[in-house]
Amino acid sequence: MAKTLWGNVYFKDVYAGRLEEKPGGRYVFTYDASYLDDKKPAIAHTLPLHPKPYISESGLHPFFDNLVAEGWLCNAQARALGIAPSDRFALMLGFGHDLAGAVSVVDPDPQAHHKPDHTDEATLAALMAKASLSGIQRKLLVVKDGKQFRPTVGNELSTHIAKLPSGNLNSLLELEYLTTIAIRTLLPNDKVVDMELMHLSSINEDALIIPRFDRTPAGKRLHHFEEFNQLLGHSSGEKYNGGYEEMGQFILNSPNCIPAEADILLKRILACLMVGNTDAHFKNFAMFHTADGLRLTPSYDLVASSFYREYPFIALQVCGIKDLSIGKLEAKHLLEMGKGFNMSGDEILEMIDLFNKRLPKAQSAIEKSRIGSRELKNQLQKQMEKRWNGCFKLIGPLLSKRQSKGEKD
Repeated sequence: MAKTLWGNVYFKDVYAGRLEEKPGGRYVFTYDASYLDDKKPAIAHTLPLHPKPYISESGLHPFFDNLVAEGWLCNAQARALGIAPSDRFALMLGFGHDLAGAVSVVDPDPQAHHKPDHTDEATLAALMAKASLSGIQRKLLVVKDGKQFRPTVGNELSTHIAKLPSGNLNSLLELEYLTTIAIRTLLPNDKVVDMELMHLSSINEDALIIPRFDRTPAGKRLHHFEEFNQLLGHSSGEKYNGGYEEMGQFILNSPNCIPAEADILLKRILACLMVGNTDAHFKNFAMFHTADGLRLTPSYDLVASSFYREYPFIALQVCGIKDLSIGKLEAKHLLEMGKGFNMSGDEILEMIDLFNKRLPKAQSAIEKSRIGSRELKNQLQKQMEKRWNGCFKLIGPLLSKRQSKGEKD
């Protein structure tokens, strides 16, 4: 008889409930009665406190599914457990101690990991920790040890994320560093993750080191958050399915959000389009769970991915258009997107005017950065300038033309 898998779910180290696999690919999550009696926080927006079991008829509940590793890390973990990469619940049980946010999933009967016969240092380091991170880029969870960073081991909680080079995407780390600088300058009143580029001697590779905003410097679980893919109830594989306006409407129509967060989010999306971040999908935007409701996390995973030929298409739909090339983005698209955030044309124009004032400073910040080659900096600057002249700059004239014809926003 096949073994039935189940795991204990914890919220900030407090037992919250049980997640179990049922025959036919069904999964059931049930809150613990004492957790409900103590009125502890819900572990997910889509899993509010309730004594009735939550049943997912096909695959893991979206909240849990989005916590499982992807890409390189997923494949390495699957090999270590001797399972298929598609066995997502087994992956979570094997590597669910250190997950995004404040939730962990612990296997009461942990399976021994297979030791790989031969592999690289980064993969070996990743398999030493009981941790998972989504995203296809090579990355490790690390802690600061003196002046250096090292991968976590066993049940350690990480304090930082270390993003590693990708063999087929040249200068990826440098590009993310420069993109982040540019967006931080375009949005000076917003919160953007910090980062530094350094060499990790433990694996003999360069890495982009980013502090985790859901952990304390001492490695304690601090904040709980969910990506929009989780908030919208999408499985991990649906992170490209939908449009940016869905996130705006979620904020505007959720009673535990405030409308001002939608304005901030729209500015972030516009900034991503300005720099050519075509891979800004649902998993790259997130919200904290706070005592006052859902609030946006700092911006993260900011890469001007249109720099690479493999990523010419905008990740999500823009005013209903799927796979819109960044090179064909027009002023009319941005005005229509703004409507999805309940913004008038004049309000969009006010945002664009702010970008106009900040664009020279963003260009200068790229220029002055000690990170990145001259060629890389020039290409990023040219992308931004091209987007401004061919799209953003034309919003004002287009809006004036429409208003002169008596058209409404």
